Amino acid sequence: MASGNRSGSRTSQGVRLGLRENLGQFSLLALVNAFVGGMVGLERTVVPLIGSEQFGLVLRTAIFSFIVTFGLVKAFSNLFAGGLADRFGRKKVLVAGWVVGVPVPFMIMYAPSWEWIVAANALLGINQGLAWSMTVIMKIDLVGPRGRGLAVGLNEFAGYLAVGLTALATGYLAAAYGLRPEPFYLGAGYAVLGLLVSVFLVRDTREHVKLEMEEHPPEQNPLSFREVFAKTTYGERNLFACSQAGLVNNLNDGMSWGVFPLFFASYGLGVGRIGILKAVYPAVWGILQVATGPLSDRWGRKGLIVAGMWVQAAGIFITLATRSFDWWLLGSVLLGLGTAMVYPSLIAAVSDASHPSWRARSLSVYRFWRDLGYAVGALSAGVIADTLGISWAIGSVGALTFISGAVVALAMREPKKE
Repeated sequence: MASGNRSGSRTSQGVRLGLRENLGQFSLLALVNAFVGGMVGLERTVVPLIGSEQFGLVLRTAIFSFIVTFGLVKAFSNLFAGGLADRFGRKKVLVAGWVVGVPVPFMIMYAPSWEWIVAANALLGINQGLAWSMTVIMKIDLVGPRGRGLAVGLNEFAGYLAVGLTALATGYLAAAYGLRPEPFYLGAGYAVLGLLVSVFLVRDTREHVKLEMEEHPPEQNPLSFREVFAKTTYGERNLFACSQAGLVNNLNDGMSWGVFPLFFASYGLGVGRIGILKAVYPAVWGILQVATGPLSDRWGRKGLIVAGMWVQAAGIFITLATRSFDWWLLGSVLLGLGTAMVYPSLIAAVSDASHPSWRARSLSVYRFWRDLGYAVGALSAGVIADTLGISWAIGSVGALTFISGAVVALAMREPKKE
């Protein structure tokens, strides 16, 4: 059995399923997703500080408006990405995502007003919604049904390690040279390289989907997009559990993106050390997914999701309850560990519960709800912070994260092993 996953390889007109059989394309897609992640990492440390220090924004809801815009646009881009991929092909949608993303770092570098930052984040949301969605879907297409956790883990490893390393780099560049423009030179390189690799080296994966569908009985009544949306949102218990957990996961990520830099700065922490804390969380998240993705294939999805949500909640509460860099570092590590347990397991669980004929659309709906969490988290955290204080914003999100894990524990059913 010569295969990169346990299912072995299957061939049809030269198309094969498996990680080893498609290692070249899989590796290229991992590289592309590192560039995609780096585009988000540009903003993790620096942009909230640009809002407060360079544009004089006081209200948290105003500062977090860039995250709200990003989350809303990314969510709706995700929602349509699967249908566009089925209609036009994965590669074309990936390239379109990069075309939209190229102006983003330049707009942030030279923005004359906060509205330009918000507009740049609208374009970044489209870039992320289309490009990141395609790298996930294409990797799942390549490896086949039994290697989904591994495929997603490697994809998210590449993306979120790049988020963390870029957040760290921008923190140091900002400390050395100022908040703009030097930290955003990285983004210009990411955008150009991501576009070039996607155009000239990446190949489409629709033939791999056709091959996998040969082993599934054809659906008697193909589902419409509205039916897939309903099924993924509330109509099937595992898909519902995943959608709500995904939303809450990114809700706490949206909160940490906007609130934590201001929370740490309020206790006198400099931008360089804030950059370390903002880098550790996505770096741990990214690196550990190499292990947690395959573990979800072996152990099952549910336990990792439930435990991961509760570990995230612990990290949030430790960050809230302490006032030293070392404890904040531990909180960031726990937040990254919990997210690493949850993220690939959720995507793989959605794939498990979806027929190949509508899997891309189901993943798009899941990713719609998940990334809507950015907007919900940033907006709700901003409102709570402005009315009750930053500590209340952090604590309420931590409690909601714990509750979401309990919902998964009650609602999700582990599918039987084939």
